[in-house]
Amino acid sequence: MAQQFSRRHFLGACSVAVVGLIIPAESAFAERRRVRAPGPHPTPRPGVTGDKVLTKEQLAGKPKLIPLFDSVREIPEVVDGIRCNCGCTNPPEFYSLLSCYEGKGMARDCMICQGQGRLAARLHKEGKTLDEIRAAIDAKFG
Repeated sequence: MAQQFSRRHFLGACSVAVVGLIIPAESAFAERRRVRAPGPHPTPRPGVTGDKVLTKEQLAGKPKLIPLFDSVREIPEVVDGIRCNCGCTNPPEFYSLLSCYEGKGMARDCMICQGQGRLAARLHKEGKTLDEIRAAIDAKFG
C-alpha cells in the first residue's frame, strides 16, 4: 500500500534536505576562512625582548600556562621569528607568535598558539636553529 504525501509534507521534506546540505557547507567555509594562509615567517626584530610576555600574576586564572609563558619569555628572539598559524585573529598589531603571548595574551586560550610555543621552546632546548624550528612548526601546524 503506497503512502501519499501532501504538498505540505513534500515541501517540508525538501526544505529539511536543503538545510541539511547548506549547513555543512557553511561550516566548512567558515573553518577554511578562519585558518590563516601560510606565509613567510617574520624576521626577528633586533633587540626584541620578552618583557611584554604575560607574567604569572597576569596568568593567575591559568596557572598551568605559567611555565609555557615563562619559556617563551626566555627565547623572544626565536619566537619572534615564527609565524602564528592559529587563524583565531589577525590584528594588525600582531607581528609574530611572540605577539600571541603579549598584550591581549591570545595564547591563554588558543591551543595552536600554545602548541607552537611549546614546540619552539622544546626544540630550542634541544639546540635546533630557528630555521629547523620553523620547519618543524610548519610541518605540524602549517
